[in-house]
Amino acid sequence: MDIAEPLISFDANADARTVRDFMRDKDFDLVGIRQDGLVTGYIRREDLSTGICRDHMRPFNTGDDLVSDTASLIDVVKSLAINERCFVTILHRVGAIITLSDLEKPPMRMFLFGIITVSEMMMTEILRHRYRDDSWQTLISIQRLSKAKQLQEERSRCGQKVDLIDCLQYGDKGWILSYDEDFRKALGQESRRHARRAIRELETLRNNLAHTQEIIPSGWQRIVIACSRLEQNLEMINSHLNLLKQPKAEG
Repeated sequence: MDIAEPLISFDANADARTVRDFMRDKDFDLVGIRQDGLVTGYIRREDLSTGICRDHMRPFNTGDDLVSDTASLIDVVKSLAINERCFVTILHRVGAIITLSDLEKPPMRMFLFGIITVSEMMMTEILRHRYRDDSWQTLISIQRLSKAKQLQEERSRCGQKVDLIDCLQYGDKGWILSYDEDFRKALGQESRRHARRAIRELETLRNNLAHTQEIIPSGWQRIVIACSRLEQNLEMINSHLNLLKQPKAEG
């Protein structure tokens, strides 16, 4: 409900052309349709011509269209990935709508940025435990390593004592961990190329969030799919990190 908008509705007997003109003025793609005072379906502006609204009404698809008002944002993203919009039920009745543009609202942006930040913290910890001898430095380019060292020097001059790992960019950490087969499996990626592409998508999303840019540009479907996997990926990365922290048996 933090990102939903009330669903405007009309009586089923309303004149289709009148409703179409209203929707055009308000730039609405669809509105709800009431029968006996309850919203039981919806109509799309592109379908309206002559007759009454009932003639053009579409029923709700309970499997894909509807989410509860208590649903998580992840559930909303999964539903949007199917139809680009979903209807929100309040006390088992449709009362609100969420579209892709609603993902641009602050609650969703903060939610996504938080999850990506947590994932980066976990990646950093995996690097610490997997490469205790700093051998990770051989897995990135000289240029990227130099960038990290420059940042470490700048932070040191500001009185901050940080490890070189902490000065790597999100993409650098992902690139290094793409060599780790166990990490790739945790992400559900079979190859380095696929793992790196997934990391790039998350890095692009994070950068757009951080710089208040749109997160649903022309490639919205790829981003929506990536977002729907964030929660699952966090759980798998955390499990992988816990395995690394376990003391190795001697002998």
